[in-house]
Amino acid sequence: MNPDALLDIVESASKVIFGKKEQIKLILATWLSGGHVLLEDFPGTGKTVLSKTLSTLVDCEMGRVQFTPDLLPADITGSSFYEAQKQDFRFEKGPLFSQFFLADEINRATPRTQSALLEAMGEGQITCDGKTYDLDDAFFVMATQNPIEHHGTFPLPEAQLDRFAIKISLGYMSPKEEAQMIRAHINGSPLKDLKPIIKREEFLSFRQKLKAVKIDDSVYDYAVKIVDKTRNSPHLEVGCSPRATLHLLQIGRALAAMNGEAFLRPKFVYDLVPYVLGHRLGLSQESKFKGLTEDDFLKGLLKQIPPPTK
Repeated sequence: MNPDALLDIVESASKVIFGKKEQIKLILATWLSGGHVLLEDFPGTGKTVLSKTLSTLVDCEMGRVQFTPDLLPADITGSSFYEAQKQDFRFEKGPLFSQFFLADEINRATPRTQSALLEAMGEGQITCDGKTYDLDDAFFVMATQNPIEHHGTFPLPEAQLDRFAIKISLGYMSPKEEAQMIRAHINGSPLKDLKPIIKREEFLSFRQKLKAVKIDDSVYDYAVKIVDKTRNSPHLEVGCSPRATLHLLQIGRALAAMNGEAFLRPKFVYDLVPYVLGHRLGLSQESKFKGLTEDDFLKGLLKQIPPPTK
């Protein structure tokens, strides 16, 4: 498959979600690499519309659940029902058995329900009533949470945040972009005119071709040094796991492939650091008291580790 098709997806999505081309490209690259996305943003910034747009353009089945405190694991995974005529149980699949799953406001569900989702993300399968069901190879989760409303929420602990490849925010549009969006949506949703650009099978085929993007030993070392530096800093109580290193390279390779490049350049790793590492850091109380943020820490860290020259 020609990588131009993936760039066409980004362009088409940008005509629905204005001014967020780079964020859309990064989310698509994360999906392509097999990772999952945590989208933290204010209400009304297009999170649900973006999900519908990407799933349509890749011709994938989308599942969406609004997470609430009374949501049970079976509400997303499915349940077994007894059929009197057959005198047997039948498993009714839940919305998690989709290819693109939107977990809206994940931090409003209880830890038990969150765990059911995170198990599916980590293992690519669901276990119910002692039976294991494999999820689709294209299975992808985009979970959202509101950064300003924390009353009645259940924040994800560090170990569960680590399950997400990246954490990203769309942010508000500029006045010019918002005016464009209003004009596009005022007479109806542009979603109605969207058509699939590629099939699910083509998307998975391109995922296999990512292995052809070569990674030099110096780039491996660069990624490892960045992550290792977080584990030995007096500013942090919690550093990053090896999963962070893996995602830096996997998503970087997907971005390189989408750009038609045969090698993973250090710049891709450098640019990904805030998105891959930011939500995995645990600042010490002293650092928080001094006003240090995760972004400040990562900017300082990158200055200490020069990228390889080749």
